[in-house]
Formats: sequence, C-alpha cells, structure tokens
Amino acid sequence: MDYTNLSQAIIRGVGGKDNVRSVVHCATRLRFKLRDTKQAQTKVLEHTDGVITVVQSGGQYQVVIGNNVADVYDNLISVGGFANDGAVPDDEEEEHMRFMDRAIDLVSSIFSPLLGVLSATGMIKGFVAMAVAFKWLSPESGTYQILNAIGDEFFYFLPIILGYTAAKKFKLDHFVGLAIGATLCYPAIVAMNSSKDTLFTLFSGTIFESSIHTTFFGIPVVMMNYTSSVIPVLLAVWFASKIQKAARKIIPDAVKTFLVPFTVLLITLPLTLLVIGPVATWTSVIISHVCLTVYNFSPVVAGLLMGGLWQIFVMFGMHWGFIPVAMTNIATQGFDPILALTFAASFAQTGVVLAITMQTKNKKTRSIGIPAVISGIFGITEPAIYGLSLPRKRPFTLSCIAAAIGGGVLGLVGSASYMMGGLGIFGIPNKLNPKTGLGWDFYGMLLAIVGALILGFVLQYLFGRKYVDNDLEEGTAEAAVTPAAPEAVGNVALAVAGTDAAPVGAASEQPAHVRYNQATSLNSPLNGQVLPLSAVPDTVFASEAMGRGAAIEPTAGILRAPADGTVALVFPGGHAVGLNTTDGVELLMHIGMDTVNLQGKGFRVLVKKDEAVTVGQPLVEFDIEAIHAAGFSVTTPVIVTNSAHYHQVTVTDAATVTTADTLLTLV
Repeated sequence: MDYTNLSQAIIRGVGGKDNVRSVVHCATRLRFKLRDTKQAQTKVLEHTDGVITVVQSGGQYQVVIGNNVADVYDNLISVGGFANDGAVPDDEEEEHMRFMDRAIDLVSSIFSPLLGVLSATGMIKGFVAMAVAFKWLSPESGTYQILNAIGDEFFYFLPIILGYTAAKKFKLDHFVGLAIGATLCYPAIVAMNSSKDTLFTLFSGTIFESSIHTTFFGIPVVMMNYTSSVIPVLLAVWFASKIQKAARKIIPDAVKTFLVPFTVLLITLPLTLLVIGPVATWTSVIISHVCLTVYNFSPVVAGLLMGGLWQIFVMFGMHWGFIPVAMTNIATQGFDPILALTFAASFAQTGVVLAITMQTKNKKTRSIGIPAVISGIFGITEPAIYGLSLPRKRPFTLSCIAAAIGGGVLGLVGSASYMMGGLGIFGIPNKLNPKTGLGWDFYGMLLAIVGALILGFVLQYLFGRKYVDNDLEEGTAEAAVTPAAPEAVGNVALAVAGTDAAPVGAASEQPAHVRYNQATSLNSPLNGQVLPLSAVPDTVFASEAMGRGAAIEPTAGILRAPADGTVALVFPGGHAVGLNTTDGVELLMHIGMDTVNLQGKGFRVLVKKDEAVTVGQPLVEFDIEAIHAAGFSVTTPVIVTNSAHYHQVTVTDAATVTTADTLLTLV
C-alpha cells in the first residue's frame, strides 16, 4: 500500500521537515521530537485519514498510526528525506524540558529501539519453557539448546545492545558504547565473578558483602555478573560520553580517530569495574528490593493500582519508568511481579471494544472495532483506546475498572514475569516459572486475563451502551468515526472559531442534528482567473478536505474582503486570512502554496484579528512578481471551512472574475 499522501500530510502536520529534530517509531506510534511544538497542527493530524490520534507526552509528539506504523515510518523517511534511517541527529540540548519529560525521553530513547526484538526473543524463550513444562522438549536435547540460545541471547548480552542505544542518546561514539557493553559480558570477566579463588571479603555481614577474586594494579575489584544488567552499562556509557567530550578538546585532530576512543576506553572501563559497576549493581539490588517490599505489603492492592492505572501510564508515557525496573528485577531476582500486574489491562480493553463493536450501528465504528479487537488480543491497544474507548470516555473508564480487577487477581495468585518480551497472548509463556513449571500462579494468570476480557465486555454491554453511538448524535464523536473538517493545512494552523464541520462533500451523510446556515453569496476576494480546487498543487486543498470552494490565479496583488464580517485570524506573514462573515460563513483565503516560507517577504497586512471589515475592504497587499521570483505560486484557494453547514457550495461559471463579481453561492 502506498502511504505517500499520508506521509506528506504528517510531515506538514508536524510543522514541516525543518521542525523535526528526530523521529522513531514503536509498535503503533510515530514518535517525533519537534523543535517547536507550536508549529504542529494537531487538529489537522487528528482528522487525517490514517491517523488515529495525536498524543503529546514525555517531550515527544506522538502520532498514533496503528499496526501498520512500520510501513508508514519507512515511507515517511523516504518521502521526508530524513537521514540516518529516520533518526534525525538530536543535536540540541533539552534543558527546556521538564525533569519528568527528560527522564521519560531518556528511558524511551534508549529502550524503545530494542523492545521489538526483546519481545520476540522473550516469546521464543517463553514458548521453549512451555515446551519443556509440557514435556514436548527435553532440556538435554540439541533442539532445546539451540532454541533456548535464540531466545536467551538478546537478554544475556543486553549490556552490549544498551551500550549501543545509550551511546546514541548520550552522543558517544557508537562503537565505544558497544565495546563497553562487550567488556562487561566478556567471558573472562564473567568467569571472575564465579571464581573459587577468593583473596578476601569486603563489607562482611552487610547486603554489600563481596568476595574479592582479583585486583587491578593492587586495587580490589568487586566483580559482579553484568550479563543481562541494565544500570551499570547506562552509567558507564554516560560517564564515557563526558570523557569523550573532554578528550576531543585536548587531543589533536590528526590523531583523534584512534586516540579519543583509546583514552575513553582506558579511563572508563577500569573505573566501571572498580566503582561504577559495583555501585550501579548495588543500586539495582536496592531498587529491586524496594519494589518487591512495596509489592509484598499487599500484592492485591498493588495489582488493583497497577492494573487500573496502567493504560493511563501508557497514555502519558510514564510506563517507560517501569521497564528498567522489570529488567533489573529479572536480572537480580530471576522474576518480576510488578509489570506482571498489568498483564490483564490489554485484555480488559479488548473486551470493552469487542462490546462496542457489537453494539454500534455505525459501519465506520465497526470497521475500526474489528481490527482493534484483533490487535488488542496480541497486546496492541492503541487503536482500541484512541480510536474507540477514550473518545467516548465511559468505555475507557470501564476498561480501567476491569483491568484493575484483573490486576488484583494477578496479585492474589502471585503471578510474575520470568523473562521480558511478549504482548497479549504471546506474553502468556513468559509467566511460566521455568523452575517449578505449571502452578497455581500460571493458572491464576489465565483466569485473570480471561476474566478481565469478559468483565470488560459485560461492563460495557451493561453500562456503556448509550455512549457507543450517542456521541455521534451529539456531534462529539472521535475523528476516526466522523472526521471533522480540518482546521489547518501546510505550515499554517487555522484557529477559526466555531468550526465543527463534518467531512466536506458528504452532506448526505451528515447527522440529522446539523443546522444549515441561511443561503448567501461571496464576492471574489481577488481579480483573476477562476480555477477548481482540484487544480491546486496541494492534496489537502485539492481533495476538499478543508472544505469546498474555488481557487483564484490573481492578476492583481490585493486581497479584499468578499463580504461583511470579522477577521478571525491573520497569520503574521500575511499569506493567509480567516474571515467570519455576518451571514455565518467561515472562510479561509490562503495566498499561494508554501508561502509561509517567505516569512512575510512580499506581503503587507492591512488588518488585524477581530477587526470588523466590509465587503471590498483591502486585507492584504502582496507582490506577485516577488513571490514568483522566490519560486512560489500565488494560486489562492478560497475555502468555506464550514461547508458542512450548507447543502451546496456552487462556483461561478465565469472564467475570470473581479472583486465586484460573485465567486461562490452557498445554499
């Protein structure tokens, strides 16, 4: 499928390529970091076909696409011409971000790229463990050994992977980051930790008690098992990035290529093994113990809270903070009960959306609901949340209630994750204890997720029915079902007051509540040749997504008011004017294509926002020759943005018009 038009719309919607600092994707979202979020046109994107919704969280501008996000991302990179496979160099400081946003951004930037493969390998390891539990495979067989290696290698060598992603985030040479992670997993280093030769013991009788097996220039080395660890390599890479920055200032350019990494590695790795690694490992153990202590205080209460709030955490990006904790728990304890408490949430959401799909009488809602249910079973709930339950509010609340009860059951039976990876039904094998096999905790987990799905369905069926299609009747349904006319285009955000029109050109599909405005007519705001909107070299205008109207190829550089009214907006550059007429027409006049890039050169604004104007009054003067010389078109769309409130918008038959002639007739 060709996503070129969608990619172009998204790039325009985020403020253009130059406004993009970086863009990556996760399971369902394009995650942008923008230079200026004020340039983004959220309303347009939310009403763009192919976009489920837009979320701003953790310093990121997230465009939710759904299950086909990877294909859209690849096309977006190609269409936008982004370098580095879409990872636009993030070369600007983020001091303007709040602490929480910076923390979320840090964790998501490091962990987001690897979650797909981590989930895949976790699924493989989980299915292998299940095969052993059901005695389909013997742990001594070659088949088991190979499959287990495929499933275990990614988590075992996690420091190497994190060394790379952290190096990208901390602006360290990527191969230096890999070298740091590889050293922590080096067989000789790993073997030292389990050596039977003990020189002496440090911190005896404390939780920090450590056997010393070797020294570095006479300094005791507290050896740790760094395979599968998280915090040690992150701190080591961060420290190395500071050393590299200092080394580049000192070392001559002629020898920087090899002397900078030489210096960084010789300083960072010994200090990591002597100080950073042990301290980070002890910190990991403390974090794990604290989490487990809170959990053990009341697993049921913890389950109710984690289950009920998990979908909200995901919406605001706060779920990223739990991923390192879960990895740390598995690395230090062999299991994680914290994230396991959230396992029922996706099933609860799926149950609610299944009920909505069965209850709705709207074909478009059903067409969204069926794939949302399927993806929800596999743990991907963004289409369900943003496309169906959240816009209706009550169904989302019901899904949180069902998820909370499911979480409470998971806490009651002591369910835990024994490996990372796997969403939805693919996460089931990860809950199987590889040491004890099938037990009440596993069967209780199955009961919890099935119960959450059924409970979500029942709650929605009993208490959410009137919210399914009621919003459509009241004109507040989500864009995914009945898109409103966009209020922005290109690099321009249109804040036209009162615009709530449904899709242009679909008057026969309008809800019965639409109140049509009185018939009226509009003069041409320009002298020039009349063109159909389809001739405008911009898909948003040409498709009538903004509304019906016409285009003018001007022969004189004066834009005039086509009727009496009030100026709704004037963009600083003067290339676009919005007008609310006294007869209720909401009008957009956009001089040229991409003329926002001129930043006002060649334009002279004659009015200001909220100013009352009369028909024929000059609004903007513009230099046609100067605009052409700069390489831009002056073709001017004249758009009725509330077209849905008129039965017909008819364009004059005349080939040319003056500002005294009628251009549009609205009935």
